[in-house]
Amino acid sequence: MTTTAPTTATASIDRPTVVAPARRTRRRRRRPRVGTNIVAIVFSIVWIFPVYWMVNTAFKPRAEVMNPTPHFVPYQPTVQNFVVAITQSDFLRDLLNSLIVVIGALIISLALALFASAALSRFRFRGRRVIMIVILAVQMLPATALLIPQFLIFNDLGLLDSYFGLILAYVASVLPFSIWTLRGFFVTIPVEVEEAAMMDGASTWRTLRSVLFPLVVPGVISTSVFAFISAWNEYILAYTFMKDQTMYTLPIWLVSFSTPTTGTDYGGQMAASVLFALPVVIFFLVIQRHLVTGMSAGAVKG
Repeated sequence: MTTTAPTTATASIDRPTVVAPARRTRRRRRRPRVGTNIVAIVFSIVWIFPVYWMVNTAFKPRAEVMNPTPHFVPYQPTVQNFVVAITQSDFLRDLLNSLIVVIGALIISLALALFASAALSRFRFRGRRVIMIVILAVQMLPATALLIPQFLIFNDLGLLDSYFGLILAYVASVLPFSIWTLRGFFVTIPVEVEEAAMMDGASTWRTLRSVLFPLVVPGVISTSVFAFISAWNEYILAYTFMKDQTMYTLPIWLVSFSTPTTGTDYGGQMAASVLFALPVVIFFLVIQRHLVTGMSAGAVKG
């Protein structure tokens, strides 16, 4: 009787000290992070303001665009800048050129990156690490450093002023990034899945086609977004390799609104920028859910 009472009393006294830290932790988690939210809001405003100003300027008449006093909302909204951008330039022709070149480069680069990343992640062969280091080194080089050698090689091969030549140049620029990104997705696939398919009698090609490739579809989607944006916004290669104006792409068309003789049509240029960014935005919105899933699935140490 004398030993039971102190034990019960001690337990009743010690119980609040054990539960209290957990309750304090929950309360801390429930408190709004005011500082983090403010920083996020400020960062979002700084990031979105140039986009807003581009759209705002695109709907302004020329008088408001050239007014030294900034107007954050158009006083007299107009779509004349969009009409000028579409009708008084080669927008449709250059849009077709961009679609042909970018889609061709995207298909070829994804196909090559898919097989290359599968080989670098699932097979063991001599020189595999050297190849990976070389791919990473090529990706780290600036594009302007490779411009002159590429131009000389393509000139000797007769690939200038052609869709195929520009597609190959775009493939060379986006392929290293695509290989490294897709390799991260292949590394996440357990080896047991591949071994189980081979034990059931599947060949190497059947295992790749029916087991591994379907599992890296989120990675293909994520890689396609970044490859598409990189090829769509490319200007230097298109301007250097294409001397025929009928072969120009949209980035070169965008620069045509600023000339030494007539100056810069800021309203038309901003309207053209909106039209130029619209396909990328639509493409991103369509596959946004798959993009987030793919980025989180491939974010592992490989």
